[in-house]
Amino acid sequence: MKFLSLILVSALTLSSMAFGCSEDGSGGIIEENSLRIPVGMKLNGGITETQFNKVIDDVEKIYSPVVARMGGKMDVARLWKDETVNANATRLGKTWHINMYGGLARHPSITMDGFYLVLCHELGHHIGGAPKVGNFLMKWASNEGQADYFATLKCLRNVFLHDDNQKIVNKLKVPDALASACAKTHPGATDQAICIRGGMAGASVAGFFAAARKENEAQFDKPDAKVVSRTNDAHPATQCRLDTYFQGALCEKAFTEDVSQSDEVQGTCHGSTGYTVGIRPLCWFKPSK
Repeated sequence: MKFLSLILVSALTLSSMAFGCSEDGSGGIIEENSLRIPVGMKLNGGITETQFNKVIDDVEKIYSPVVARMGGKMDVARLWKDETVNANATRLGKTWHINMYGGLARHPSITMDGFYLVLCHELGHHIGGAPKVGNFLMKWASNEGQADYFATLKCLRNVFLHDDNQKIVNKLKVPDALASACAKTHPGATDQAICIRGGMAGASVAGFFAAARKENEAQFDKPDAKVVSRTNDAHPATQCRLDTYFQGALCEKAFTEDVSQSDEVQGTCHGSTGYTVGIRPLCWFKPSK
């Protein structure tokens, strides 16, 4: 009995220790890669260290109390000097870790809004809701697609709420497909601008995926036609991920309406409640209702 108890305690301890931002716990917002961008490398794009810290400051200010109410302690590691071109989320007991690497922040495709989205995605693994991934001992993490969806559905809207969003959007080169879709689903000027910012943040991150995977750029007007037979918990294809960011931005549900950690419908746009726009794309998501 003592031996069996020891095994059970060890298993439970290990189950809470770490979950990287991937199905098997080994990766990040993208698959593990050999890309490295050191401090000082001259690139046309990326963000500064000041912007890197502001992104983290802004998200921590809003979401540290949320994580605390959910029983955790939010810990964002500011790894500016680290060359790693990725980001990931782990847990150790009640400490909910997020690792943000300078290598990714310096990638040419990453804008400041794109970096907000990356942090929101990693936070989404902790609080983004169902569908979850893992086994019965370790099933705290929202899967990759859900973390993507949460990023634009809830987190970015909350973070961008008090910005001069129209002024920011006026400086962007916004694709017609994004602008028209946001205007159709969000009548208010502020909501439209936040929708556009969410979509453009998604385009930034999808641009990084395409470059890292050596793929063609994803497009707002060319959604992934794939329909999965079961929910894909791993990293979706680049176009599918842009589609997810886009739909999260388009969803009419308020960011103040919380998602559920067990119910895929609550707080989301879902086909079972009559929504056809703002729903999770079927290229990774198989509705259970």
